[in-house]
Amino acid sequence: MDLTTLTERLDERLRTDEYAAVDASANGLQVGRPGPGVPPEAGDREVGHVALAVDAAVATAERAAALGADLLVTHHGLVWGGLERVTGRQHRRLAAFVEHDLPLYVSHLPLDGHPELGNAVGVADLLGVVDREPFGDLGGVHAGLRGRLDGPRSPADLHETLAADLDTGDGRVRTLDLGPERVERAAIVTGSGTDFLDEAAAAGVDALVTGEGKGKAYHEAREAGLNVVLGGHYATETVGVRRLGELIEDWGVETTFLDHPTGL
Repeated sequence: MDLTTLTERLDERLRTDEYAAVDASANGLQVGRPGPGVPPEAGDREVGHVALAVDAAVATAERAAALGADLLVTHHGLVWGGLERVTGRQHRRLAAFVEHDLPLYVSHLPLDGHPELGNAVGVADLLGVVDREPFGDLGGVHAGLRGRLDGPRSPADLHETLAADLDTGDGRVRTLDLGPERVERAAIVTGSGTDFLDEAAAAGVDALVTGEGKGKAYHEAREAGLNVVLGGHYATETVGVRRLGELIEDWGVETTFLDHPTGL
């Protein structure tokens, strides 16, 4: 499959355009040819092997290149809110892609909130969340979901499930046990989702499941009477990337998931 066809399929499947107004990430093809204004015949390429990772970094770019991958697909890319200068760390990271002639495709919020492939959906499957509805409002699009657990569980049960099923690296799952003893309804926003605590409280859920927390989250959760389970930013965002790899495999392209846990 050529690069243009593959990236267009990904954009359509992930509904990339719907998140353009709310996501600081430049989703879609970030590095490589062809690009906007460049005809395919000027530089399109065949893609027979796709590497996937959570983060676009020197380490993942070099591993993908060493494997002979024709494209790296990541959740966290290189460009956030515009690119003013290519110096220092930004230069080192971009150089790793340019020197290896390795294209980079990125899907940030579109992959978080996707109703079938998303990170939140993957975590919901692990926890047995049913009767799902969109959650994590971003002005018409969503970063996560909420729903009912298939049976009441304690915050400790949620903790143990994530600790057992997610690759947390050197990190660990943390729980702020500040809400009901039995969790019947939960909201999920992977990565850094504690900014949605007020929305979770207003929705009447018993727990917010996310990746990492901010310092203010403790008192906000305590005052709202809400449990918070922190599975790790990296760990909670591996599930969507893996599912995206399965989709690309279904399209007849070989894939490799590059696991590079951060412990955070």
